[in-house]
Amino acid sequence: MDDVPSILTAPAADLAAIRFVAFDFDGVFTDDAVYVSQDGTEMVRCWRGDGLGLRKLDGLAIGTAILSTETNPVVGHRARKMRIACYQALEDKRARLESLSAELGIPLDAFAYVGNDINDLGCLAAVRVPIAPRNAHADVLAHVRYRTDTPGGHGAVREVCDAIERAHNMLKTATGGQG
Repeated sequence: MDDVPSILTAPAADLAAIRFVAFDFDGVFTDDAVYVSQDGTEMVRCWRGDGLGLRKLDGLAIGTAILSTETNPVVGHRARKMRIACYQALEDKRARLESLSAELGIPLDAFAYVGNDINDLGCLAAVRVPIAPRNAHADVLAHVRYRTDTPGGHGAVREVCDAIERAHNMLKTATGGQG
């Protein structure tokens, strides 16, 4: 489904309203592949530049978190390295998303969520700006407003962060630095 607009063409006002971005892990920070060694150890591939994108959101005072159903400790290890809050082994991602909203006092209408598969549908339906990476499963595309040009695990997170930063900068310029 190529009719989902690119996050790069999203109206600045839409992205500038975001105060919190929640991300799935597998298929968003990773390419959705898993490497399994002969001893059963699982490894994933991540894009290093995504962490730099997260720092851009920090600079804008936009909160971030990973919400994952995955139990593998690699999710938490990578999250700590990138300095992002991580909630994993979740049975209900949407319930955790709603709890975050309440705890932080940020309405879901000021949230974006980036997810790639059917276990993300509840979160995608709950937020102002639902986003999928380029390689998201086809079942998800009817439920998102924007799609990245870059696949998950290849800089999709960075692309989202860059787009949000650009929107904030455009709004700030348009309002004479008051954005």
